[in-house]
Amino acid sequence: MAKFTAIERITLPLIALLTVLAGVANYQVWAPVPRFAIATLALAGLAWVVSFATEQLGERFGPAVTGMMQSTLGNLPELFVVIFALQKGELVVAQTAIIGSIFANAMLVLGLVIVVGAYRAQDGVMRFSHRLPRDTTTLLLVAVFIIVLLGLSLASHDPASHHVDTISAVGAVSLLIVYLAWVVPYLRADTAPKEGATHREPRLSLALTLGLLLTAGLASAFVSDWFVNALSPAIMQLNISQAFAGLVIVAIAGNAVENTAGLVLAWKGRSDLAISVVKNSVAQIAAFLFPLLVLISFLLATTLTFALAPVYIGAFLVMALALWQITGDGEAAAFEGWALVALYVILATLTLYE
Repeated sequence: MAKFTAIERITLPLIALLTVLAGVANYQVWAPVPRFAIATLALAGLAWVVSFATEQLGERFGPAVTGMMQSTLGNLPELFVVIFALQKGELVVAQTAIIGSIFANAMLVLGLVIVVGAYRAQDGVMRFSHRLPRDTTTLLLVAVFIIVLLGLSLASHDPASHHVDTISAVGAVSLLIVYLAWVVPYLRADTAPKEGATHREPRLSLALTLGLLLTAGLASAFVSDWFVNALSPAIMQLNISQAFAGLVIVAIAGNAVENTAGLVLAWKGRSDLAISVVKNSVAQIAAFLFPLLVLISFLLATTLTFALAPVYIGAFLVMALALWQITGDGEAAAFEGWALVALYVILATLTLYE
């Protein structure tokens, strides 16, 4: 029998209402800013539903499988937002949304998770398994290698710079192969039975949990389309840059799962699962979702490649090094979390003037 808390019994109908309102606002063509605000809240709410349902699945599996499921389902909004943006010719929004998701997870969300986890730890240091941070940093560095290489080629105008699409396609396939070579053994290791392992009893039945995930996933597809429809007129009216809208607003709304789940899990002292949710998302977006969208984009109106503006190439490189330094040893203090948040705030401020 389902056991919803009082807050959940209020929140779930409210999210359903917001989703319906977002559809009404889109099809009745309400004013841009209200349409955009309602779609943003609905997208974040649906991401929370995915987070809640996946946490219930997590009571049946280990942190690796749970983190992977939560990241995969939590990244559905980004997938839909980028596809709809590319189909509508919004390359800047699509590009900044996907890289913004990486930046938001790797700096803002991870930084806040570390701050909360360190605060809850008795000695002020958050501790977690070091394997996942090292693995995800390796995957991120492979993606960064492709991005930096293309950036240098374009900056020097060498012969290879005329074949960005082909290089991006080869890079995308290579990244996907590396990701699959990592993720299969990683998940197999987590599903092996462990002595003394205990699992709390899920509050929801498996059927209800899967029903919530399916409903929230389908609703996310519709809301993402409505979100993109409202985005351009809203940012024109608010007089903010497309880069800021994609890298900050879209990224934070689309990463509501990681924002919510990571912080809640860190507060509960479940450090391994909190880090798994966020770091899995970083690795999955950089080494799976980004290359997958590059390949999908060849079938759409606008092509997405790994060619980025020099400022974002530099940000990617520094971010990867910062992640390796801060999380590679399996522990992090609060100031290191604040350092990651500071990097994100500086980058977000820069995009205001792009």
